[in-house]
Amino acid sequence: MSCVLECEQLSLSRGGRRLCDELELPVATGECWGVLGLNGAGKTTLLHALAGLRAPDSGSIRIDGIPLPQWRRRELARVLGLMPQDSHDPFPATVLDTALAGRHPHLAPWRGESEEDYRLARAALAAVDLASMERRSAGTLSGGERRRLALATLLTQAPRLMLLDEPVNHLDLHHQIQLLEQVREQTRRGCAAIMVLHDLNLARRFCDRVLLLYGDGRWEAGGTAELMTAERLSELYGHPVATLQTEIGPAILPR
Repeated sequence: MSCVLECEQLSLSRGGRRLCDELELPVATGECWGVLGLNGAGKTTLLHALAGLRAPDSGSIRIDGIPLPQWRRRELARVLGLMPQDSHDPFPATVLDTALAGRHPHLAPWRGESEEDYRLARAALAAVDLASMERRSAGTLSGGERRRLALATLLTQAPRLMLLDEPVNHLDLHHQIQLLEQVREQTRRGCAAIMVLHDLNLARRFCDRVLLLYGDGRWEAGGTAELMTAERLSELYGHPVATLQTEIGPAILPR
């Protein structure tokens, strides 16, 4: 597997508080990473830094071996896609048009969407159960439906590195699993994913590797089974947790 993203000696702070100190993070194609930590620990700040939206205090970020500042935004958007915490619709657009926006980095100047672009967008909408809503205004969707549309837009963009900030927020149980299975399917096809998650059991189930952010500069990165122990998670969240063996694997419960 090749490395699509590499962080070396990456340090971030916010409001005078150190969030991560000298982070080393190699992310290979085929991997799904979960980023875990308390509210305010720096998870979103890190994702924004990886997307080139926020400059780190020090250290480097490379995408495909190229330093992040050297990428042109349009070219970077063909490789890297960000699903933010919240989606906004400043202009009226249909569900299909919103998904099609994911193709914009791939279009030549002054060229409209092709039949293939429409096919990709419709396939992405079908993958998140929104095919029947393509003519609806995106502004009329529920919070969960809008979340699924954000993933459809990301799938239409087809980046090789997906950054997802709380992707299952607002989703019911069925669509939480459906969305995360879609992300895993993309990694099986050669993409890489980094997801901020609050549900520890979903992280344990869907992520190969995890990054723990303690909110005081400390961090740990490694295999999910290795790091998602009751002892570490209790320290990470400041609340005791326990693990319980079930027929589908370990479950993590607050004490």
